[in-house]
Amino acid sequence: MLYEVLISPFVDFAFMRRALVAVIAVAIISGPLGVFLQLRRMSLMGDALAHAILPGVAIGFFLFGLDLWAMSVGGLIACLTVALLSGLVARMTPIKEDTSLAALYLVSLALGVLIVSLRGSTRDLLHILFGSLLSIGSDGLILVVATAILSMAVFAVIYRNLVVECFDPIYLRAVGGRGALAHMVFLILIVLNLVAAIQALGTLMAVGLMILPAAAARFWSRSVASMIALGSGLALVSGLLGLMGSYHLDLPPGPAIVLVAGLIYAGSVIAGRYGGLLGRLFPGAHLQH
Repeated sequence: MLYEVLISPFVDFAFMRRALVAVIAVAIISGPLGVFLQLRRMSLMGDALAHAILPGVAIGFFLFGLDLWAMSVGGLIACLTVALLSGLVARMTPIKEDTSLAALYLVSLALGVLIVSLRGSTRDLLHILFGSLLSIGSDGLILVVATAILSMAVFAVIYRNLVVECFDPIYLRAVGGRGALAHMVFLILIVLNLVAAIQALGTLMAVGLMILPAAAARFWSRSVASMIALGSGLALVSGLLGLMGSYHLDLPPGPAIVLVAGLIYAGSVIAGRYGGLLGRLFPGAHLQH
């Protein structure tokens, strides 16, 4: 019985094996990206960038149909354009960057939905928004895995500057650290991984696997390195459980994976070692003196 539930789907079906590899790749890079999105208080920015991808993906879809590379390039251009424009507006006007980004991503989302509606059907739009993990092809798998490997290599180079800038940006500037460059590279990594995850989880679900496991890890760890490791681990568990649940219960895999991550986050909020509700409501006896 255990073999049939946990192992048989991956042994019997090639599409499940491809989905498993994609989930592992996305989960591994989701840990570090999600943790630093949280530490830098940019979680909502990650969600906004995920929405900003849509018009570029839609234009690629409008011109070339469901072509992975066309949609990926379009999404990359659209997302980088929104990010750069929001920063430019924030610097040249009294509008803050979060407000500027929110305004631009709402316009982008509406434009993307409009373009898709002109070219395709509701089913096409759902494919773009929520992905199709169980039907991921070789090109999509190569894109996801290659992006994850490249991102981990680049992340290792900028890791130290990111950590120092999060906790002591003044010191980093004093010693000549390139915090601004590290920040820009970090944003590019987020965009690249959101675009790569289009085929697997879709534009609206990809950011969920970045944010939720990292937020849950915060309740169980205090060091950056352990939060990254735990965040990747929880993302992997969410991906595996969601993937198996989608197979056995006939559910869409993207939402199933994110909902599992949401349940893990909810459990961490309640029972987490650092700041969990149970710990706050029923502190140890040593905290009562």
